[in-house]
Parts: sequence; C-alpha cells; structure tokens
Amino acid sequence: MPLNKFAPALLLCAMAVTSAHAQEKVLNLYSARHYQTDEALYANFTKQTGIKINRIEAGENELLERIKNEGANSPADVFITVDAARLAKADELNLFQPVVSKQLETRIPAHLRTADWYAFSTRARVIVVNKATVNPAEVQNYEDLAKPALKGKVCTRSGSHPYNLSLGAAVLAHHGEAGAEAWAKGVVANFARAPKGGDTDQIKAVAAGECGVALANSYYVARLLRSDKAEDKKIMESVTVIWPNQKSTGTHINISGGGVLKTAPNKDAAVKFLEYLASDQAQVYFADGNNEWPVVANVKTSNPALDKLGKFKAETIQVGALAKNQAAVQKIYDRAGWK
Repeated sequence: MPLNKFAPALLLCAMAVTSAHAQEKVLNLYSARHYQTDEALYANFTKQTGIKINRIEAGENELLERIKNEGANSPADVFITVDAARLAKADELNLFQPVVSKQLETRIPAHLRTADWYAFSTRARVIVVNKATVNPAEVQNYEDLAKPALKGKVCTRSGSHPYNLSLGAAVLAHHGEAGAEAWAKGVVANFARAPKGGDTDQIKAVAAGECGVALANSYYVARLLRSDKAEDKKIMESVTVIWPNQKSTGTHINISGGGVLKTAPNKDAAVKFLEYLASDQAQVYFADGNNEWPVVANVKTSNPALDKLGKFKAETIQVGALAKNQAAVQKIYDRAGWK
C-alpha cells in the first residue's frame, strides 16, 4: 500500500529524468547549407556523441524569419549558412548568444570568428580566364577587372548576390568608398553581357568565348575539375584559374559558419556541435566533401581538385567587419549600374 502511494511521484520523477536525458541527446539544426556531402558530417557527429540531429533546411532568409517568428519558444539550437553577410544579418537580429569555448578560440583563427559566430570552412573568389582570348598575366588582381583593356570581356553574376557583395566589401576595406566605386564602375564598363546565372554559368561562358574573364567561387571550379563528364573536362581545358592579389592583399575568401541561438533549448549539445565542426575530422569533410578549405591550420585533406588548384595567399580581413560593409557596397553597385 505505501508503495502505491508514492508510485505516481516516482513515475513523474522517472519521466523527468528521461525527458532531461532525451533533451541532452538532441540538437535542432537550422541549416542553409544544401550539400548532400554534409550528410556524412552530421552522421559522424551523432555516432561520436549519441546526439541526434533534427535538421531543417531552407533558404537563409526563410530560416531567419522562422526563428524570429518562433521567438522565445524557438526549438532551434544552431543556425549555419554560407556567406559572412548572412551570419552578420542573424547577429544584427540579436539571434546569437556568445559561446565560451577554449577549443573554438584555439582552433579557429581570430579573423575567421566573432564573439557570436564562427567560420568552419572557406572558399575563394577566383578569376577564370579564357586562355585563347586573354593573357592571364594581364588579370592578376581584382583591380585589373576594371581596366579598359578588358572592355567587353567581363562576365559576372548579379551585383546583389552575396558573393559579389562580399568581394566588394573587401575592395572597400582596401581602397575606401571612392576607390570601390571607381572599381565597380570600371567593372560594369567592361561587361560582355548583363549579369546573369550562377558561378558555373560564368565559367562556361568563359570557356565558350562569350567573355574573356569571370569571377567564380573556387568550389565551383573544383567541382568541374572533379567531374568525369567530357564536356566539363573540355571546359576546364579551355580556361585557367587565377589566384588574385597574390603580391598584395591576398585572394578574397568567404566562409561557411554558424552560431548558437540565444533561445537554444539544448545549449550544451549546440556548443559540442560547433566544437565538432572545428575538429580535424569535420574539417576534412568540408574539404573533401564540398571542395572547401578547412579553417583549422595543418589539417590534412585528400582532394585532388584542391591539390590541383594549389596553395595561395588568402586575405585576412576580419570576417565580421567585412560582413558589415556589404550594405554600403550594395549602394555603390547600384550607383555603378551593377544590377
């Protein structure tokens, strides 16, 4: 009889312990990365920690709007995306909380993190050149894209795309507003056609002779280099890839990254996940799976395309400051006519 008297209380205690235990073993991830190769990255985290990842994938604007609407009751623990400006936007919305982690501070370089979010991989903004129509020696810097010698030879995607806004923010940091605007106007004056398509489209346009040079993110180049398709091999035989500004500021890089949300119900799991993304094993996944570079120094990768592209000097502007310049760059591009 006394046992029955306490049974409901014991049951409630057991349920509370089970619930708390289950909560510790779950991570709710909102991701704007849409790469199939990330599946192995997430599966390995669960295998190592026993923490199950509940993942929602969508565009970054949709995810940020969802987090705002969910408010204090949001189940989201971690938000990850590509491009520093998108992370900065989340920061401006006051969605992230600071993370205290000696492991993250030690492994991720200072210029690739802020107080609230971290970069976990990088990609470079390279110049692709048609070897038959343009002398590569004449296009060794981003600034060269604005020179009159390239009139009618430059292809790009939209000026409103974050990849080009990020590059413009770097130009602004190096040359000031007047210098950045003069550069943008020079690039627009050299357009072979109105901006359209994605980075792979720009590479194909260069190979086809529609334009002589184009800007592209390095992982699009690497994808084509790794392709077994005859048409992709032909494209890459027609072009050469330039690491810009090797004798000055270094090649511009952008990032994939993430942070822990302020309302995260599973904060400990969220911090463990960020620390995992900075581990050697996860860094290799970024490089070998999606043709990105690790942010952690001395991580050994095995990606034939990245090996073929070779080593380069990377820009070291603080990524948070760079992201905040993009609103100013959009106004510069608008004035220059880079639509």
